[in-house]
Amino acid sequence: MRVMVNDEEREVDADTTVSRLLETLGIPERGIAVAVNWTVLPRSQWNSTVPEGARVEVVTAVQGG
Repeated sequence: MRVMVNDEEREVDADTTVSRLLETLGIPERGIAVAVNWTVLPRSQWNSTVPEGARVEVVTAVQGG
């Protein structure tokens, strides 16, 4: 199935979870936030399956001053 990840179309398995998607993309799970279809997911929901056609945004926390 196809999903959009940070404005790039990706092909993923139908049973792909948020955690698995991050692992596949090589994105570490620390210091990030994930939104699916414009809703920020708490880490406790990262084992949920990504729906087909979903728009996934991965944002990295940046510290500075």
